[in-house]
Amino acid sequence: MSWTTEAKKAAYELLLLQQKGLLEAESNWLANLANSSALLNETLKETVFAGYYLFDGEELILGPFQGRVSCTRIKLGKGVCGESAATQQTLIVPNVKEHANYISCDGAAMSEIVVPMVKAGELVGVLDIDAGVFDMYDEVDQQFLEEYVQLLLASKA
Repeated sequence: MSWTTEAKKAAYELLLLQQKGLLEAESNWLANLANSSALLNETLKETVFAGYYLFDGEELILGPFQGRVSCTRIKLGKGVCGESAATQQTLIVPNVKEHANYISCDGAAMSEIVVPMVKAGELVGVLDIDAGVFDMYDEVDQQFLEEYVQLLLASKA
């Protein structure tokens, strides 16, 4: 990890402020997800994918993201995104190569964090962030990214 805990927290606090500003300026859900993925990609170190998979009632469908071409459909329970969506729990995978249920969409990904997006008890989708280094994510990332997702969900009509 190339960040100190203090530097990481400071980056996340700025990220949350920037996200709030973007949400105040725009009410369209798709536009907000698109800018949100760009903001995450620019802010978080070593990011190779930052984006959303949206639940269509049956499976997760690729939404706005920053990164290389990616998987477009993920069944609930499959891969880290599908596991997070099915359990509605944040998942941190320090080494995707060792995760039994991992779906390789991009060989550059080494570690991953997935945060479920749940509003009024209903699954909306997941926030998926991959890093090109192992052991990138921890409880600090989880805390701030869960707060980040809640900001986004609060803006969704």
